[in-house]
Amino acid sequence: MTASAQALPLAVESGTGGILLWVVLPYISLAVFVLGHVWRYRYDKFGWTTRSSQLYERRLLRIGSPLFHFGILVVLLGHIGGLLVPESWTDAAGISEHTYHVVAVVLGTIAGVCTLGGLAILIYRRRTVGPVFSATTRNDKAMYLSLTVTIGLGLAATVAANLVGGGYNYRETISPWFRSIFYLQPDADLMTGVPVLFQLHAVSALLLFAAWPFTRLVHMLTAPLGYLTRPYIVYRSRDTQLGSRAPHRGWERIR
Repeated sequence: MTASAQALPLAVESGTGGILLWVVLPYISLAVFVLGHVWRYRYDKFGWTTRSSQLYERRLLRIGSPLFHFGILVVLLGHIGGLLVPESWTDAAGISEHTYHVVAVVLGTIAGVCTLGGLAILIYRRRTVGPVFSATTRNDKAMYLSLTVTIGLGLAATVAANLVGGGYNYRETISPWFRSIFYLQPDADLMTGVPVLFQLHAVSALLLFAAWPFTRLVHMLTAPLGYLTRPYIVYRSRDTQLGSRAPHRGWERIR
């Protein structure tokens, strides 16, 4: 850890608070995330949707939605690579720590800015477009707030530690802690000394994942595979004046 990273303020160090945050909370969040999705799918299949508001407004949606979704996709892939792939693996692949660090910081910063920018546009759209605002629930508002806080803290941690400060190698602390949760050997001591912005980002992410199954974010786990095999939808006109043009072969009108 560099001197600049050490100069950053620290949050919870150890003891009961550390056990609650870095051992108990992750397992609660994981359990609620899994069981919550099972419950939602079983008892609220018709609510498993994004509740699209595209019919109400499209101009802002065309800008904000791609920015947010492509940005969050890159952020997600970066987190998967940074948290699940050990540093020894990238070293064995011939990728130096400096190269990995530069690529991760540059792509992570760009993706974070795009994600926050797209989210800001989507929130502005929901607040200023009457029909969209009327269709926004309290649950949606809480979800947008949680997303903004989590993404904002992640971007702030990246900027503070790597662009403003002298750098911080989270793959020596946060990544092993994250993997230890799935090994069923959680090591809270690894989070001791981690800069406060990284700690706050981790806690906010755990809370977001606990709330995830009960929001419209469930649509992320839905793949529209049924569209590939479902039968065609037949549309029939109610107009008695169908015109005099002869139908194409194979498209005779249904009487």
